[in-house]
Amino acid sequence: MANEKEVEQQTKISKILLIINCIMLAVGTTGGPLVTRLYFIHGGHRVWLSSFLQTAAFPLMLFPLSISYIYRRQSHRPTAAGSTKLKMISIKPRLFFASAFIGILTGLDDYLYAYGVARLPVSTSALIIASQLSFTAVFAFLLVRQRFTTYSVNAVVLLTVGAAVLAMHTNGDRLAGESIKQYVLGFVMSVVAAALYGFILPLVELMYKKTNQPITYSLVMEIQSVTCFFATLFCTVGMIINNDFEVIPREVRNFDLGEVNYYVVLVASAIMWQAFFLGAIGVIFCASSLLSGILIALLLPVTEVLAVIFYKEKFQAEKGVSLILSLWGFFSYFYGEIKQGKEMKKKNSITETELPQTLPDP
Repeated sequence: MANEKEVEQQTKISKILLIINCIMLAVGTTGGPLVTRLYFIHGGHRVWLSSFLQTAAFPLMLFPLSISYIYRRQSHRPTAAGSTKLKMISIKPRLFFASAFIGILTGLDDYLYAYGVARLPVSTSALIIASQLSFTAVFAFLLVRQRFTTYSVNAVVLLTVGAAVLAMHTNGDRLAGESIKQYVLGFVMSVVAAALYGFILPLVELMYKKTNQPITYSLVMEIQSVTCFFATLFCTVGMIINNDFEVIPREVRNFDLGEVNYYVVLVASAIMWQAFFLGAIGVIFCASSLLSGILIALLLPVTEVLAVIFYKEKFQAEKGVSLILSLWGFFSYFYGEIKQGKEMKKKNSITETELPQTLPDP
């Protein structure tokens, strides 16, 4: 009975954590691109700075990590020999270096994404990034042996076609004063960013599976801190090489919304993106990399609609077709997952029913 209660409690905690991380992922996925685009619309030009902000708020992780440590310390039960000592930092060297490598990849992805947002309307870049689900599905199959189904293949095809439809429309969606070359480069950068992040999500899941220490949510936050630190370090080097620190004071003075609002936009951007990254790896911890990719793909059309509302962006027929294909691909994949889950449950129940029952000897 005690074990059953513990299992029920753990299940409830897992569900609560999943809901919290889904909320953070939703806030970050919808708010992050909008605030980033706000920076570029009103006079911001520093792509490396924008990419830096996507992970720069990682020190905020110290607050939940401290609470987690205090909670673990209060509930810690040392052994009779007294040899078990609770460590404040639980991440081991192997996991640390794996997280650092993923952090560098994340920093590169941040730059690619920021470049795309600087050159494309949010509604366009959101639809391109939605193709990330197809890349996630492919890399999840290669890295963590996630099974392909007819529905997942259909989703990959639809999302790819949706991005291709946008690629055919390169003139009417260009921003004022932007050349076709800049637009195409922004489009390509966004596609590469989607592909790279589609690789990073299953890579994180693979890291969870291959590590030789138990994965707790506290450890997940430590991994997130290390990942964001190295991503921020990567972008900081880019800012130094690009002389961003010398140009920023002049950019502050010329910002359309004023100097105070310039810093407000930067801080808001950092917080939004931190919510996105923590939510993404939290969903991977509570569920899978594919679910994380699915939620991102589902929320991006919401971002697109918000961009049309707040920034008065054009919504051409190509975007409508791409949006329909993206939603079709999402629901196809989601329906396939539900159907497969029901079939697995049915199969397990039949197997349990058919198991031979042993009778006690008379």
